[in-house]
Amino acid sequence: METVREILARHGFSFKKQFGQNFITDTNLLRSIVDLAGTDKETSVLEIGCGAGTLTREIAAAAKSVLAFEIDEKLAPILRETLRDCPNAKVVFRDFLKTDLKTIEQQLPDYTVIANLPYYITSPLVMKFIDESDKAQKLVIMVQDDVAKRFCARENTPEYGAITAAIALKAEAEIVKSVPRRMFFPVPNVDSAVVKLTFRRGRLPVKSEEFYKKTVRCAFANRRKTLENNLVNSFSLTREEARGILAGAGVPDKARGETLSPESLAKLSDILYEALRRTDKA
Repeated sequence: METVREILARHGFSFKKQFGQNFITDTNLLRSIVDLAGTDKETSVLEIGCGAGTLTREIAAAAKSVLAFEIDEKLAPILRETLRDCPNAKVVFRDFLKTDLKTIEQQLPDYTVIANLPYYITSPLVMKFIDESDKAQKLVIMVQDDVAKRFCARENTPEYGAITAAIALKAEAEIVKSVPRRMFFPVPNVDSAVVKLTFRRGRLPVKSEEFYKKTVRCAFANRRKTLENNLVNSFSLTREEARGILAGAGVPDKARGETLSPESLAKLSDILYEALRRTDKA
């Protein structure tokens, strides 16, 4: 069987930096990703950024079906070749970030996302599923190593931030595999990791999901400032009001956003939400 490099060379394919194209070259790694997702013949899979179709082909062999999105139409002849024996695989040439997820989900049962993501779309894509998805059960995605650490970070660590807390609203994140840069073609400048996000909708019950996200943005708006300062600046509160809200949430006056767990942020969000509703500031 031809290698990825040989197939791409035969088709005269040119990599496009703006699409962040780094294809996986190792068959064992491809199969490992599919296995880590727990894929079987009952699984419907959504793939984003199918590239040369090597991961798509492995998914199709294990899953019930795979719907793959690819932004680069120049890959069409390559994908026709690599997926010719995969009748359960469908490729849509479209920018997934500009696609209405609700419309896609009308065509799918509950599904798993498996993807070797272009680095530049990682955070917006994950947040698209956190914000919009009703049917995604898990995301098993290849991402940049430092991004993986941010997704899975704990409070009081340098990696912990707004994206960590935003993901925690609906999903549990874990790094399930480290992947050295040499496993890709062309070789990127950084190592990668496979992250599994398992959806647990309602894992952080809050009075308003949108307000929780607003609270998270406020908490991490300026890492050098205390939560008291960030609350005053973000919600037009007096210092006395901000301190009262923090006290109600059991948060010290001088605490910073990165010291609060997602659970503590959820509690703060609810207390802040009710306080602002009473003063028509919400």
